[in-house]
Amino acid sequence: MSQPPASSSEPRRHGLSLIDVVAQSVGFMGPVFSVSILLPLLIGVNAAGRGAGVAAPLAVLLATVGMLALGWIVSAYARRVKVAGSLYNYVTLGLGRRAGAAAGLMYYAGVLLLGAAIGPLVGGYLHDNLLAEFHIEPLPVWGWQLLLLAGLVAVVHVGVEFSVRTQLVLSLISVGVLLVFFIYVIVAVGHDNSAKAFNPGTAHDGWSGILFAVLYGVLLFTGFEAAANLAEEAKDPHRHIPKAVFFSVLAAAVFFLIGTYAQVAGFHFDLSAMTQAAGAPLNRLAGGGTDGYGSTTWGRLVELVIFLDMVAVYIGVAVSATRGVLTMARDGWLPRPLASVSARQGTPAGSTVLIGVVYVAVIAMSGFFPKLLALPGAPAYLAVYSWFSTFGIFCLAAIYLMMAVGAPRGLRGQVSRPLVWLCCTVGALLTAGALFDSVYRLPAPTLYAAYAALSWFAAAVVIALVVGRRQARIGDDGTSRLADVGGIPS
Repeated sequence: MSQPPASSSEPRRHGLSLIDVVAQSVGFMGPVFSVSILLPLLIGVNAAGRGAGVAAPLAVLLATVGMLALGWIVSAYARRVKVAGSLYNYVTLGLGRRAGAAAGLMYYAGVLLLGAAIGPLVGGYLHDNLLAEFHIEPLPVWGWQLLLLAGLVAVVHVGVEFSVRTQLVLSLISVGVLLVFFIYVIVAVGHDNSAKAFNPGTAHDGWSGILFAVLYGVLLFTGFEAAANLAEEAKDPHRHIPKAVFFSVLAAAVFFLIGTYAQVAGFHFDLSAMTQAAGAPLNRLAGGGTDGYGSTTWGRLVELVIFLDMVAVYIGVAVSATRGVLTMARDGWLPRPLASVSARQGTPAGSTVLIGVVYVAVIAMSGFFPKLLALPGAPAYLAVYSWFSTFGIFCLAAIYLMMAVGAPRGLRGQVSRPLVWLCCTVGALLTAGALFDSVYRLPAPTLYAAYAALSWFAAAVVIALVVGRRQARIGDDGTSRLADVGGIPS
């Protein structure tokens, strides 16, 4: 029989396996979802008009090197820290308690709103595809959005094993189907396969465009660290979490490389053809048209697995948000009710209610205020996704940067100093560039999402300073759970 949680603010110990925690990172990253929408950004169909062109796979390969550097930092921290706060705790160890609190407030606000952005998108995607493919409309867009949200809250509330194993099943199905299709495309291309996809000389903008695309490549891996949010519920966190982070990055990298190359080769390394299909390149290749390698059935199957992977992302982001908010509240940086845990399931209760409220609010914004964040020619749910996902990704990239900057101090005396500095330098340069990339020539109103993220970080710094002083006065610094890994700088 499962044991009750140790306290009303600690999730029940579940003994999650290595596969379970890998599923959390892979589910958050959403490899199928990512590879289906990011190719246009990599080749140069973006606000800046710059990219790697047909050398997009080379940009993904270089982005993988940078993400492995960040993955090594997370793994090194995970060997020491086994609490649910993930990057919040890592920044705390590197830059101090108040800086860590500000980072945590920004990070989990980003995760929270990134998840809120996915809800309108996945509901709208399901509605529009059913209407386009089968000419049926069982529910309006908002009906699908609320139905999926109800399912999400139920999955998260039932228990973490059910959540991560649902992600695992959805991810395995979607990745498996697309891998088969990608390999089929590569085989079908035959003698026209070429190494030019990895030749910088073929890039439309040369090395400048490739490096610009590398920064977009970072977006493919967003959420790679999500396994660390389950440290308190893993069977052997000091071993399983580091392995899960590294395996997730490597497995995703292989899939991204195959997927990116297959799409570039499928369009016969023709940049103009890829640009014309930028709205949905993967769907174009899977369909039965002149550019396609499949059929109507294959096209619908690809649409289905993209939907399944979107649902896996929806669950993965929500699981991370609930654990992070719980930890921040438990440490006194957020209201204490958010640290409550369900007495029966042992899952975060207060933070689950929070995500439900926030997600409903964003769905309502999409339905009742469609012109608030409108994008020309885009449905309201896509505009809402674009704005809130930009906010979320900006927040995550900023915390990756703070973690990399603080790692030489946080990992002092624990690992090889030259390796720490190498990984920190690579990680900091990559994430700083990604932050620049996320706002460079970005049109309004999406640009305002980055401004909102910066404004929220300024507010988070103020909150951290005020709450930190109050904690110091009452002798509660909220760091007792990190005491076993060494001193916590103030």
